[in-house]
Amino acid sequence: MPMKTNLKLRRLERDMKQSDLADLVNVRRETIGRLEQGQYCPSLRLAMDIARVFGTTVEDLFSFDDEYEQERQSAQ
Repeated sequence: MPMKTNLKLRRLERDMKQSDLADLVNVRRETIGRLEQGQYCPSLRLAMDIARVFGTTVEDLFSFDDEYEQERQSAQ
């Protein structure tokens, strides 16, 4: 499932490096990079930990591709 994220924008707004965020949520820097590129879907636990770092919600940081959302809504 394609996923969109504004994680990089949030991180840069706080003048954080990928490694800084990775240290705060106990993952490797490469994991943060893959998240920012939409190549990796985080576990619920990781998504919540990242949201806490930024004082926001998981939904604010991560969302599914619009096409997936449209398919999901039409199936309901």
